[in-house]
Amino acid sequence: MEQDDPLLAGQIPEQDRHVRLLLDSGLIEQCEAAFDDSVASAPNLVGSEWNRPIVLVHRAILAWRLGRISLALELAADAWTELDADKHRDPETAHALSMLGYLLEGHSAPALELLSRAVRIARDVGDANTLAHCLLREGMTLASRVLVSGISLERYLSEALERLDEVLALETEGSTHRRALAGSGRVLVELAEVDEAQRRATEAIVDAERSGDMFAQSIANWTLAEVHRRRSLLDLGRTMASRALHQAETIRETMLINRISTDLASICQRLGDHVGESAALRRAVRAGNETIHILQEGLGQALEQRRIAIHAQRKANAAEAAALRDPLTGLANRLGLERYAPGLLERSAARGGIPWLLLLDVDWFKDVNDGAGHSMGDAALREVASLLRAECRAEDLICRWAGDEFVVVLAAYSADSRAAGPAVAERIRAAVDGHDWRQVLGEIERRPTVSIGAAAGPARLDELFTAADVALYRAKHGGRNRVEVDDSERREPLPAE
Repeated sequence: MEQDDPLLAGQIPEQDRHVRLLLDSGLIEQCEAAFDDSVASAPNLVGSEWNRPIVLVHRAILAWRLGRISLALELAADAWTELDADKHRDPETAHALSMLGYLLEGHSAPALELLSRAVRIARDVGDANTLAHCLLREGMTLASRVLVSGISLERYLSEALERLDEVLALETEGSTHRRALAGSGRVLVELAEVDEAQRRATEAIVDAERSGDMFAQSIANWTLAEVHRRRSLLDLGRTMASRALHQAETIRETMLINRISTDLASICQRLGDHVGESAALRRAVRAGNETIHILQEGLGQALEQRRIAIHAQRKANAAEAAALRDPLTGLANRLGLERYAPGLLERSAARGGIPWLLLLDVDWFKDVNDGAGHSMGDAALREVASLLRAECRAEDLICRWAGDEFVVVLAAYSADSRAAGPAVAERIRAAVDGHDWRQVLGEIERRPTVSIGAAAGPARLDELFTAADVALYRAKHGGRNRVEVDDSERREPLPAE
């Protein structure tokens, strides 16, 4: 096999170029293995010396032809994202855009726009090789709308021939030249220029057979089949169409298989070869079914990957939520406080409010544990958590700090919140003090109460916690079951950034 087009040298890994040569030569098993090795050896291309969008689109085309639809779509989407973010007008961008448009097969306006945009960029930068590649892809895509899709639009044929003739005028070599020859020959047949079509197809076959380019061979033989059919040389037409179909099947060009099969069936019908006609139609149906199967399989793979991704995300979210929750009370734990409190404090200060932090300690908790047992102690903590929820707003942050200590961060949304902290703290103290603990703990000598230290602003968690801890110390040593407010509570909140 000859080397691939020089434009790809330096743009994609050598191994990727080798995969494309194997595929175009019909060596599918070797291609499958080489493709897997290539993707595994450089899956992300981060910091590589190659042009990342070009590599991604090139691999997407290979994956599509190998029936790996889900991977092809993923690679194409990644490339499109990068190209959308890249505003440069250079040969590499033109080449990648053109490959992406060709991958979409020209069946939608975005695909044709990508191809046209790529040609415009290539013309602007003045790179002949890039321009030839972009023109070839646009010309072949325009032709496919008529030749493969069966759309009868002469405008597409004229535009396709114009692009392909320009490629030939650029005097390029290799696959670009021979595919332009073969493709333009097939277009010329449809435009009734049969002699010139035969000349180009014959020249393309000689070059394609020497290089092992089975794609160009298939197009050229298909062109000759149509030339012979139009000259009523049906036996020769059947031979060339059969050869073209075999080559298309070998390299897995499904849409090409479908159209050549249909043309072969038409030739066989005119010959009265009903066996050959049936066989050709079966191959067309098989190609169509294979296309549907591949698309269904690709959709199934995409849906399954989506399902797995959602399931994994849910598990990750659940694990993260569990890590931030106290399993006994269901409140946020110390990690949850550190995660959520800074944002709550910043939002309160940004709205001109005065954030408050309340630090609570359950009085006589050791007596509950010693007298009623640890299970009753756990029940008491759960009950305190329930009372805290009842007395606080949904937007407030309630945490179990450690043991029998709790923290409440009040979300302040107005400047009128100067008295909010002491008021909420007193409400919590009274609720715990007045609670009927007999339903939870039975008859005990000393029912639980809470001591609370309260501190307001500045909007930094560590400073608020330290100030509230000092106030709590005073409450505990002042007789318990009381609220103490930090002496520096008159400090102004931090200004919003």
